[in-house]
Amino acid sequence: MRAIAVTALHGEPALVELPKPDPGPGEVRVRIAYAALNPYDWQRADDPGAGTAPGGFPHILGVDFAGQVDMIGRGPSRFRVGDPVFGRVTTPLPGGGAYAEYVSVHQDSPIAPVPTGLSLKVAAALPTAATAACQILAATGAGEGESLLIVGAAGGVGSYLTQLASARSVRVLAAVRGDESRRMTILGAARTLDVSAGPEALPAALRELCPQGVDALADLVSETPDAFAEHAALVRDGGIALTTRGAGGTRTPHTGPLPVDFRLAPTALLLDALATSVTSGAFVVPIDLELPLEKAPEALAQNRAGGARGKTVFALRPCGAAGHHAP
Repeated sequence: MRAIAVTALHGEPALVELPKPDPGPGEVRVRIAYAALNPYDWQRADDPGAGTAPGGFPHILGVDFAGQVDMIGRGPSRFRVGDPVFGRVTTPLPGGGAYAEYVSVHQDSPIAPVPTGLSLKVAAALPTAATAACQILAATGAGEGESLLIVGAAGGVGSYLTQLASARSVRVLAAVRGDESRRMTILGAARTLDVSAGPEALPAALRELCPQGVDALADLVSETPDAFAEHAALVRDGGIALTTRGAGGTRTPHTGPLPVDFRLAPTALLLDALATSVTSGAFVVPIDLELPLEKAPEALAQNRAGGARGKTVFALRPCGAAGHHAP
């Protein structure tokens, strides 16, 4: 099968040919139609062994996928061959990733049926980013009438978070690079703040909009404690300053906002709820780019450089909506 993998420590992602994985007991093998790009994918490519059990190469990249069940391992299963499914690969390295024509995952992992009317392309773009947005919103505690500053709002997680927060009447302040005003306003942002003008652009804008500080912060981009601290300083005393990049440091301030180091906890139940929300029109899935699998290395490099918009998906076997698959 074709796959995008790294074949050595700190190696560059490349298209390779590998054997199909065989599903073990309790697992299902999925013939992937679409995989979606997340920043975690290139972080894993940069350091494939980080936070995982030691093992050999190659390491197949990617975690988000959608496709059809192709084979079922030994034991009872809640799925049948041919079922359209989507989910997130949680197998520790070494193991199969989603940038491949096939992946084997345990049926108890975050994997759910694709409901009728939801395309596999859209379903593939949901697992990591939409789950993160939902759980980030809960972690910030932002409620009706309160302000939420989202740094890195134009990316996949930020695009979902903007929609989910505005649906709860949260005042979303979307910090982005470049002119994203129209797109972010459509997604529900109350104000869009262009931070490309320099480090003082964001504090200056917020001093006018929220003199006492914002109620909550979701920092989706800062990689260092110092960078995160600059954004956390824009939050009022007693507010929440959340980082998704582990940049909170170890210091717990006696005053100021409460720092939160966010950790994703995907579940099949939440995937079901998110898919239902999309089919009901509660929010939209902002897919910005569809590419063939072989273009994944270039897409990873672009995402690493920053400035992502919406979601990027890789097509392996394009299909229609669940229940209406192309031959």
